[in-house]
Amino acid sequence: MKVFVESTHGEMNFKGTNERGQSIQFSGNKEAVSPMESVLMAAAACSSIDVEMILKKMRQELKSVHVEIEGTRADAVPAVFTKIHMHYIINGDIKLEKAQKAVDMSMEQYCSVSIMLAKSVEITHSVEVRIPEWNDTI
Repeated sequence: MKVFVESTHGEMNFKGTNERGQSIQFSGNKEAVSPMESVLMAAAACSSIDVEMILKKMRQELKSVHVEIEGTRADAVPAVFTKIHMHYIINGDIKLEKAQKAVDMSMEQYCSVSIMLAKSVEITHSVEVRIPEWNDTI
């Protein structure tokens, strides 16, 4: 795996590009996603992919996965994450036990990003299932 990062327009603005030419904007001045925000997003995206795949294998009727992540950073430089909490909101006709198992499997066995971060950061998670009502599908 190889990626490239280069300066773009303005101060502290960068573009990251992968070998397929897909890119993401980063910024150190709040004009785009900060590098630390991207770490949280990467953990959520990685785990969400796992959760979706696992729930589909469990034959659960998944509508969507939404993850709210809160990261607490150290007060010193470098301001690394000290704690991360990931709250999963899983929408669909899903059994809570199945959703919890899918998230646990992702966080403990499959999500490379979260497992890597867990070596130096306390990561916790919670799960909520929202079953759509009949008029949510109209």
